[in-house]
Amino acid sequence: MRKDFAVIKGFIVFEGLDGAGTTTQAALLREKFKTEGIKCSSECEPTANYIGKVIRRVLGGDVDAAPGTLAKLFAADRNEHLYNREEGIVTRCRRGETVISDRYLFSSLAYQSLRYGFENVLKLNMDYPVPEHLFYLDVPEEICQNRLEERDELEIFEKKSIQRDIAENYRRAIELYSESEMKIHILDGTLPPEELGKIVWSKIT
Repeated sequence: MRKDFAVIKGFIVFEGLDGAGTTTQAALLREKFKTEGIKCSSECEPTANYIGKVIRRVLGGDVDAAPGTLAKLFAADRNEHLYNREEGIVTRCRRGETVISDRYLFSSLAYQSLRYGFENVLKLNMDYPVPEHLFYLDVPEEICQNRLEERDELEIFEKKSIQRDIAENYRRAIELYSESEMKIHILDGTLPPEELGKIVWSKIT
């Protein structure tokens, strides 16, 4: 595995199984940055742009798509997320802003690999830079599933039968990128959100 991935300074990513609490931690970190007077934005993948909207329809079961199509849509959405000339992550981080993303390419490796193959998904994302900090919230599959079942509807990748496979894909993805210059933090996602948020902040500062 190559080690020379470009690192985007000021780019922070949260990853984990659905129900691990990535959205909560991204929001808490954004508020902490704001409290400290640091310009920061928090967003997610799939994004809210035109490609992301199509992806969300597929994930919600409203539109059917071949496995390769969905993986390529995610890669295209990520490309726009990174390189949009005005609002892309690279542009904003170069301006000195901090950008937090709830999910990034590691989610593609964990989820889209289930239907399209790990190596195929890796090829689609191999040229993308990595964040300065990757936080993986480690939560047992059973706890995540219990949290998900409290929701009204589950997306196509939120079924109990595949959570273990997704977790294994995450482990494989993190191992592949472990020799890059990205700082990888694997944290206990079962901790109370506020306590976990303090640990996240300590890793950044």
